[in-house]
Amino acid sequence: MAVPVNVVLTRLTRRVSNDVLSTCKSEHTMLTTGGKPVKKDFAIKYLIYPQTVFVIGTYGENRRPNIATVALAGMCSQILPRFFVTFGNKAYTNQNIIRRRAFTVNVPSSMYLDATDYVGLTSGREVDKFAISGLTAADSDHVDAPYVEEFPIVAECELRETLEMGVQTMFIGEIINIKVDETICTADVSDMAPEVDGAPDMIKAGGIVYTVGTNGMSYYGLGEALGKARTLGRKLLNE
Repeated sequence: MAVPVNVVLTRLTRRVSNDVLSTCKSEHTMLTTGGKPVKKDFAIKYLIYPQTVFVIGTYGENRRPNIATVALAGMCSQILPRFFVTFGNKAYTNQNIIRRRAFTVNVPSSMYLDATDYVGLTSGREVDKFAISGLTAADSDHVDAPYVEEFPIVAECELRETLEMGVQTMFIGEIINIKVDETICTADVSDMAPEVDGAPDMIKAGGIVYTVGTNGMSYYGLGEALGKARTLGRKLLNE
């Protein structure tokens, strides 16, 4: 059975997590006692930084719907709306995307965290993840892939490019359509997009990020706003 990407990353991180955390604590002490910031070479070439958690929907054999959690994913173009996902070459989802040339990007809510974690731990070759997780599969209107009915945001994507990277493959899809629960379309983005009347509020959506913390690799919810984007730095523009 192919091991999902997020499981591989977790295993790699655990090998060095204790040394990294202890080193960070000692270096933080030096910094807070008047020393200059201290950096060290990290043990693995993987940037441990918060990543949005996505669940990718595809059709497998006999058109059975499947979902898989992924952390290596995100927007790679805005003017031409493109989204990338990366899976191991032997992953079931990898083969499904190649076969159907389509996938959905589902943004899970924190209330479905158990199900979200589960669908990244096992392969759809052996089990029906929708049946076991209790999530509901729905047919997309625009692409040949299923989406998760309970999740608040869904992007329907058609495959446009494939990039082989050793034992992994990056798929770049064009976002054909986005579905959003009406109840979360309350964010004001009029300063950046005047034509948009209510954008998805990710706090209301209950978005999840995946990153390293005190207890190793963990899921985190979104916290309080730190400041208004494209506003805080304006005071430095004329200096």
